[in-house]
Amino acid sequence: MPHAVLECIDRSEDELLALQRNLVALPALGPTNGGSGEEAKAAWLYTYLEQFPGTAREQIQAPDERVPCGFRPSIVVRRPGESARTLWLIAHTDVVPPGDPALWETDPFTLHRDGDLIYGRGVEDNHQGLVSSLLLLRALETTGARTGLSLGILLAADEETGSELGIEYVLRHRPELFRPDDLILIPDFGTADGGSIEISEKSVFWFRFTVCGRQCHASTPEQGINALTAASALILDLERLGGVFSLENPLFCPPRSTFAPTRKEANVPNVNTIPGQDVFYLDCRVLPEYTLEQIETEIRALCDAVEAKRGVSISFTAVTREQAAPFTPEDSPVVTRLTDALRLERGIAPRVMGIGGGTVAACFRRRGLPAVCWSTLMHTAHQPNEHSSIRATLADARVFARLLFDSPEDR
Repeated sequence: MPHAVLECIDRSEDELLALQRNLVALPALGPTNGGSGEEAKAAWLYTYLEQFPGTAREQIQAPDERVPCGFRPSIVVRRPGESARTLWLIAHTDVVPPGDPALWETDPFTLHRDGDLIYGRGVEDNHQGLVSSLLLLRALETTGARTGLSLGILLAADEETGSELGIEYVLRHRPELFRPDDLILIPDFGTADGGSIEISEKSVFWFRFTVCGRQCHASTPEQGINALTAASALILDLERLGGVFSLENPLFCPPRSTFAPTRKEANVPNVNTIPGQDVFYLDCRVLPEYTLEQIETEIRALCDAVEAKRGVSISFTAVTREQAAPFTPEDSPVVTRLTDALRLERGIAPRVMGIGGGTVAACFRRRGLPAVCWSTLMHTAHQPNEHSSIRATLADARVFARLLFDSPEDR
């Protein structure tokens, strides 16, 4: 392992802050979130990458008429090694809206530092992974280090709203970029100790329910059919899903499928009217052991029972439907090499785990490309006062360097 690379990373705090400052100031919000897309941020990054002559870069543009430039840009950077086999570090450039500005102690689009912590929208999700990847690239270029593996960095658009115009577009239109024996790491999930490697995800199934009754005056409720009370009864009945789909898998936390009612739309605007329609949503995170068809069938049965008892009609549609992708095997090279890197760099024996949320790792797994998610995160993504650790960002870059250099075939 060339120690000059690690030393260069350790001296990169000023570069880290400069990168985060510029990235935070370029809010890349997709059109679904009321923004104009990632073009400005991608253009800045593309210019930044010009300083590295040992790399090849290209921009892959997914057409999107909803944004001013007409496309959603993803950037591919490649630094060749002695082998065509590539370590891919995959981050995303888009962020979510800041939310209520009153909940922020600082301007969400101006970087603020407090000791080891930096604050701003995107500093963790996903600038930390993006910046640690670029710091590794900079260290390699600065020192002129030669690597056995090639290094690939993909900075993708559209992750926050489904990835169809980001990772999915790249995989459909440029599948030749990724080889079956490549190591694919997504630094978009992690734990505070850096000791968890994500290898599997639950299925994600979101439903929108519409309960239709008959509107009437609240003083004569017998003349109507109260959609709100029927919807409330259905919400309580949906709690039974946890008992029906009761398998547990210790890879996940929580180890079971979850079924959580979440959003509710407004019904009537005044107090003295019985609502004739009520709309609510259900978030399901389902263990891979179950199919989504099984979930849907059971939900329909519960709806039928409420319809028969309360005289309403109930329809539901899937807002999001993602069957769990195949898991990444624990003995796959990306898992074993990352495990070795963490033992060498941090002296820890990491654990493998599954999560309930969806990441772009699933896009690769569905195509037979093993991928893992890993980084050292504080879990402030999407929150007011989002923040990340300078030390953790530098430490993650060191682990990425270990992945490039420390393996039996590279010695």
